[in-house]
Amino acid sequence: MSDRRLAVEAWESLFRAQHEIFERFAGDFARGPLHQGEYDVLLTVTRAPDHTTRLRDITSNLLISQPSVSRLVDRMVARGLVTKCPDPNDGRGSLVTATEKGARAFREVAIEHGRHIAERMSVLSNDELEQLTALTKKLRGA
Repeated sequence: MSDRRLAVEAWESLFRAQHEIFERFAGDFARGPLHQGEYDVLLTVTRAPDHTTRLRDITSNLLISQPSVSRLVDRMVARGLVTKCPDPNDGRGSLVTATEKGARAFREVAIEHGRHIAERMSVLSNDELEQLTALTKKLRGA
């Protein structure tokens, strides 16, 4: 078993790094066509085949509750960023599809946001990035 003090110190460092980096990236969404939550929804949707995924898959990728995701998606439907329809394979579920407007807005924000992420992460070598990815996956799977 690992040292408790060291474990707490590592956790606090990880948490503070995530928080500080997230704060710096908030500007990517302040003046763009998408809010952070909308970007996160479209990230999941545009990565899916035919830009369509189940609402529950979006919920599992976001760090907010299912009712909050549903309200967010409904607002995005009203803005013309996505469509939502019943899932023919799951009577209780819904399918969410990115519209052309939504996909275009996502690409616009993703270019700048991706550049900012790459710049911020450039303090790490490729080996360190691979190590960080492996460690965070290990933590998520624990």
